[in-house]
Amino acid sequence: MESAQTKKSTAYLAIVFVLCFVSSVLGGSVSTLMSVYLPVVVKDLQGGVAAGQLDSISGFINAMFIFGWAIGGFTWGMVSDKIGRKKALIYSIACYGIFTILTGLMPKWEGLVLCRFLSGFGVGGEMVIAMTFISEIWPHKSKAVFIGILSIAFPIGIFAAGAINTKIPEWRQGFFIGAVPLAMGLIGLFVMKESEQWLNHKQKPSTLASNALFSPANRREVIVGSLLFGTMLIGLWAIFSWLPTWIQSLIATDAPKQRGMSMMFLGMGGLTGGFFSGWLVNLLGLRKSMLLCFTVCTVLSFVLFKTNSSVTGAVYAEIAVMALFFGASQGVLSAYIPQLFHTGIRATATGFCFNVGRLFTATAVLFIGVLVSSLGGYGNAIFIFSLVFVVGLIITLFVVKDKAKEAQVVEMNINR
Repeated sequence: MESAQTKKSTAYLAIVFVLCFVSSVLGGSVSTLMSVYLPVVVKDLQGGVAAGQLDSISGFINAMFIFGWAIGGFTWGMVSDKIGRKKALIYSIACYGIFTILTGLMPKWEGLVLCRFLSGFGVGGEMVIAMTFISEIWPHKSKAVFIGILSIAFPIGIFAAGAINTKIPEWRQGFFIGAVPLAMGLIGLFVMKESEQWLNHKQKPSTLASNALFSPANRREVIVGSLLFGTMLIGLWAIFSWLPTWIQSLIATDAPKQRGMSMMFLGMGGLTGGFFSGWLVNLLGLRKSMLLCFTVCTVLSFVLFKTNSSVTGAVYAEIAVMALFFGASQGVLSAYIPQLFHTGIRATATGFCFNVGRLFTATAVLFIGVLVSSLGGYGNAIFIFSLVFVVGLIITLFVVKDKAKEAQVVEMNINR
């Protein structure tokens, strides 16, 4: 029978996981909510704006959110390593909650852009710290499984944003959803405890060199982690952003059903892959799981965008399979990257690895039209961007350590 202490520990882990999961779901909703309301928002704040200017302002608003996310992911990581996981997580949740509410109160679009930047700043921090926190407090045996489940929280939030728009058509009221993460942060303040790994590390003497991001002790892992997560992120962004338009380009008439179906298969495949990613890691190990994900995404991106000239059932099947391994890669990499670094720099380095590629995608958002035109249409643009999967595959094949060495790295960093 389970001891009272074991039951108490299990209950506490469950509570913390639910708080991290729900706050990540809300982060996904906050991230997508502006895209859902954007045409109405810009016209409301800008008046009779021309179509070309509308596209320009819309792109700028979205890009600023992504820049805020990337900068926040790195900044909050550093804050977390300094003041602890609990405080940083609660502050980052409060940050995106407050500025989401303020977004709905802005009278001019310039203020709205600032609020979206700071909302992204908070969301980026929450995503990094929640993953770091769970990786430190969770039992090693089931850690990969629960990190994989946590990785699907954000896309669930994306789906939830659509439901919010359906139930609350008035955009200003919709952004009051920011009150919910504020409540979650308040609950966390009273029920969460600091990570024991972080507390133990703070009691040990450390050198500035060991906590420097690009010190000789950390440089290799930072570069590898950034390239691996960045390649998957860039490929995912290109396909997620341009897939519906590519589907439309294969059909002579307007095709809302086909566009919607493509996104449904993309979303459901990603959610399924993320959910089962932990079991994949337990079955194959981290390195083989990454090899499988990058290989399938590389092959399917070629098959999907270079061999199809019309929309058939095969296209949907190819989208679903590719998305399955997209989703799996997010869970696998989320389990792999935090363990590369010792406790004193874990959140900083994880935040950097998770978000440096986002700076690239944010810049690309500003120049989508130019990119598509210069790369020869949406099909070619998506395929060229998805070639980054080859980079991830090569790095995994020649740089990432095998399963036995993975275990040594985990044990070494747990003791640091």
